[in-house]
Amino acid sequence: MKKLLIFIVIFVTASCWLYISSCTNAATEKESEENAISYNFDVRPIFSDKCFKCHGPDGNKREAGLRLDIESEAYKALTEHPRAHAIVPFNPDASEVFLRVSTKDTSEVMPPASSLLPALTETEISTIRRWIKQGGKYEKHWAFIPPRKSAVPAIKNSDWAKNEIDHFVGAQQEKMGLSPNPEAEKERLAKRAYLDLTGLLPTPTAVDSFVNDASANAYEKMIDQLLAQPAFGERMALPWLDLARYADSHGYQDDNYRSQWPWRDWVINAYNRNLSYDKFVTWQLAGDLLPNPTREQILATAFNRNHKITEEGGVIDEEYRVEYVTDRTNSFGKSFIGVTIECAKCHDHKYDPFSQKEYFQLYAFFNNITDVGLESVVGGPETYAKNPRMRITPDDLGGILHFLNKKDTTRLEVSVMKDRDTARQTFILNRGSYDAPTTEVFPATPAALLPYATKYPSNRLGLAEWLFDPANPLTARVYVNRVWQELFGKGIVRSVDDFGMQGQLPSNPKL
Repeated sequence: MKKLLIFIVIFVTASCWLYISSCTNAATEKESEENAISYNFDVRPIFSDKCFKCHGPDGNKREAGLRLDIESEAYKALTEHPRAHAIVPFNPDASEVFLRVSTKDTSEVMPPASSLLPALTETEISTIRRWIKQGGKYEKHWAFIPPRKSAVPAIKNSDWAKNEIDHFVGAQQEKMGLSPNPEAEKERLAKRAYLDLTGLLPTPTAVDSFVNDASANAYEKMIDQLLAQPAFGERMALPWLDLARYADSHGYQDDNYRSQWPWRDWVINAYNRNLSYDKFVTWQLAGDLLPNPTREQILATAFNRNHKITEEGGVIDEEYRVEYVTDRTNSFGKSFIGVTIECAKCHDHKYDPFSQKEYFQLYAFFNNITDVGLESVVGGPETYAKNPRMRITPDDLGGILHFLNKKDTTRLEVSVMKDRDTARQTFILNRGSYDAPTTEVFPATPAALLPYATKYPSNRLGLAEWLFDPANPLTARVYVNRVWQELFGKGIVRSVDDFGMQGQLPSNPKL
């Protein structure tokens, strides 16, 4: 009987404990759903600002053998303390990361004072604690995941929304306790549209015409008229010229005139004729490598030659040739995929998963052009464009290049791209120095974005195909964000040139 009573007591006690535990777990699960901490949006920015300098992708600067940007590395036993782990999922009090950022002991706290990094705030410490308690789950960086179409959110103010974008904006406003402004009066709408699409204010006659148009599609008609104006291409070309480092001079201290303006006219015309973005980019990157390229497609490659060019006597030719290739590589990263790839020229990137090897693999795409570091010096024969260059003929002006500004025809030539017949070898340069080649590399792209498939040719044309692979996570994001910035003043991602881990998070991720 005593044994039976003891068994019953134990059984009832265990059942009660299991019931209470299940209720607690259910409550915890509900709480975690409502207050889940996102690695991408809550934790990674803290790690990137305060930890990755010493515990990130750059192996040369990594301390204590600890790497916090990769899940498996963060979970494993510490090199210097095998019984300890940086992150123990669900247990912040056993996780060295939490213990070290929260301690008051100045000899133990991370980041150390010697790093010159600011200490974590109480909010940041609490965020890390809650994240670990919820499992310390990692996520791939949001921008390096191919875009997926989100379901259009329902909003309370559905009568206000005129399109799907309005639903995303409205949902975010409701989440923040905001409401949309009333629709602007027609005079203000006209001014906004003209400035956005032409960079010019409307004439009084144009404003009156729009104000007095009572048709339901009056606004759409005005937009169509603006898109048809030559000023539209000029307006849209301006930010692209800035991005492409366009200038009318060589850019160094001995600064002669140069004639890249035919490429400028090509950009304006491309926008006015609504050239698709894949052609707009492919022609600029590799128009010369297309099958039977037209004169227009070759002219478009001047994009790659807008970099500074020296005419200073006495410079080292190879040093400046490497500078030009470096510029083309860096401009590719900033313009088309919105990453600070240039940080990996001298060492592995400190914040993003780009190695120095991968930098020079990308560099290899631009290293085969027939240019030199120093072609001519100031005071020598006048040369407005450097080899390889394209001379524009009267036949071009009367035909395929009819859009060029014929008033500016003093010397119609432009620096363009042309590859060597034999591929130039590319090496990783120690600390990025032109005279310190080490390991040979071949054209490829950063694996963290999208590995370079064997179906692509190992040249700039293949690189353009890689950009427009449906699995590429950045090409569409980066350009749409630039257009958004031009129309609204700020991008959905404010750091338009940096979609990496040090960049800003999107203000409306689902949008």
